[in-house]
Amino acid sequence: MSENAKHSLDTTHQSHQRPLKIARTEEEQIQESGTVSKPMSPNPRLQRYLVAFEYIGTRFSGSQQQLKCRTAVGVLEEAFREFIGQPVSIFCSSRTDAGVHALSNVCHVDVERISKRKPGEVLPPHEPTVVRRAVNHFLQKEGDIMVTDVRCVPTDFHARYKAQERTYFYHLLSGSESLSIFEKDRAWHVPEELDLHAMQKACEVLIGHHDFSSFRASGCQAKSPIRTIDELHVSEVPSSTYFPCMESNAYSMKSASDLPFSSTSDSDSHRFGLSNGRNNAGFGIRKRHHCYVVKVRARAFLYHQVRLIVGVLKSVGTGDLVVSDVERILNAKTVTAASPMAPAHGLYLGHVKYDLP
Repeated sequence: MSENAKHSLDTTHQSHQRPLKIARTEEEQIQESGTVSKPMSPNPRLQRYLVAFEYIGTRFSGSQQQLKCRTAVGVLEEAFREFIGQPVSIFCSSRTDAGVHALSNVCHVDVERISKRKPGEVLPPHEPTVVRRAVNHFLQKEGDIMVTDVRCVPTDFHARYKAQERTYFYHLLSGSESLSIFEKDRAWHVPEELDLHAMQKACEVLIGHHDFSSFRASGCQAKSPIRTIDELHVSEVPSSTYFPCMESNAYSMKSASDLPFSSTSDSDSHRFGLSNGRNNAGFGIRKRHHCYVVKVRARAFLYHQVRLIVGVLKSVGTGDLVVSDVERILNAKTVTAASPMAPAHGLYLGHVKYDLP
């Protein structure tokens, strides 16, 4: 998608054809005022639904509808068509490129409920819970996309134009061990150790209102490179895909420092039932990686902005760059100054915020 390909949202893979952009006049209104006046639906019998959905990005050629490609919106539109018996058009809050996951993307769709027994008879709209269950029924054969929430909204409520901010997460796993098959395509594997403190200091340079030309991929069609990052930080968290044999008292651990990571000491290995290489107690249990999550929050993003930022943060973490280099890259105002872009499969659209009616 874009790290704002359309409205300056995050997305990935430049190799995929990006969908047609909105008219420049609308884009300018969005950047300047945050809203676009949209006419009321000409059909008063339509019910507009706001739909939150999640998907595994590596199994789609992005979110937005594309010819001859499997996309998240394309699959969702087909599920709605099977449910209501007629085609629908879905409009997303954020466009993601191939490989980018969504913990919660949001779209809107207009539905006119026509009686199947008496064609032409318009029935009262379905309740949101009915819509969610029915669409998920038709999505269950897919196995990689699911509707998580549905709400009725006015017919002038637009999923993209009304969004107040977007939150993205980027997942990194640090350690020399190869990734588990359950972790591949879910995180960026960095074999080197990462300096968390240095990465956190680098984040401080990028927070706020800046010209992000150095963090803007060449395919970006946004009129201005000026963006405001409201939140950017890196934290170390326990791995969510590993289930070690732990003693019962291990579940009462209070702080992240008490949680075992790949650098577990011999005493920790004994405590958590992990192999330390000197006995067979933990035979077959994988050595864990250090797990880091980058969180970035803003109203809108430039194309590939988040992945370019993460690429620089990773270089700071490995020592290839220092914090002053981040300032230099930002001030250079050219993407050629930035580090290589982080891969798509570590990026997650986490949340889209609205002031819902």
